[in-house]
Amino acid sequence: MSIHIAWERQGSGEPLLLIHGLGYARWGWEPVLDGLAERFTVLSFDNRGIGESDAPPGPYTVAELAADAAQVLDEAGVERAHVVGTSLGGMIALELALSYPERVDRLVLACTTPGGSDAHPMPKKTAALVALAATLEPPVALRRFVENALAPATVEERPELVDEIVARRLETPQDPVAWVAQASAGGAFNRLAKLGTIERVTLVQTGTDDVVVDPRNSELLAERLPRARLERFEGGGHLFFWEQPDAFVSSVTRFLEDRP
Repeated sequence: MSIHIAWERQGSGEPLLLIHGLGYARWGWEPVLDGLAERFTVLSFDNRGIGESDAPPGPYTVAELAADAAQVLDEAGVERAHVVGTSLGGMIALELALSYPERVDRLVLACTTPGGSDAHPMPKKTAALVALAATLEPPVALRRFVENALAPATVEERPELVDEIVARRLETPQDPVAWVAQASAGGAFNRLAKLGTIERVTLVQTGTDDVVVDPRNSELLAERLPRARLERFEGGGHLFFWEQPDAFVSSVTRFLEDRP
């Protein structure tokens, strides 16, 4: 049964669906949205469990989250779109390409993983923070998670960016139960064995200083996907598109417009 998924449309051109990750509503695309909307009709939405979308009882699965993404395309009247997914959103994008291949044109997978025991596990720094977070006051834990998602140099040199992201997350608080439901989807995801069946031309992106999702997972994706190439953002953290938005927009635009 379908649920309410909040989405919006901006720009004109070929359709482009943006799928964000764990703990971020659609505002998480703000630094790159206007740039992408100059060339594409951009659809962005809140995953179930956050923002203005419904938050049914969990745990969720990536298959359910991919069905929500397909529902957004249906409601927007879009048969086929380019798809950009980051982190958990990248897993959703992979599942969309596997379960709804006719709905997907080109794929962009940012700082994500195919999941499973053969993929590279969560880096120790983030695993330690997850374990520590329960002992911290919620505002302190939130700031620590935001700082952890950025490169160390960004945190040191651009503290105002940390403040901005923290403020936006506080404006759209997520119920902890819904956060766990989303996290469960990512934790159970395992599509490594199916990567060879995805025929879509794919751009895999990673920040070289990402400590949330091991950048070696991007290498793994690029190796196993039949029509993929890898692009590294030097000095970028997990939220490298917040740190280097112009470079991200240029990268995605070049890739999506590079037709034979």
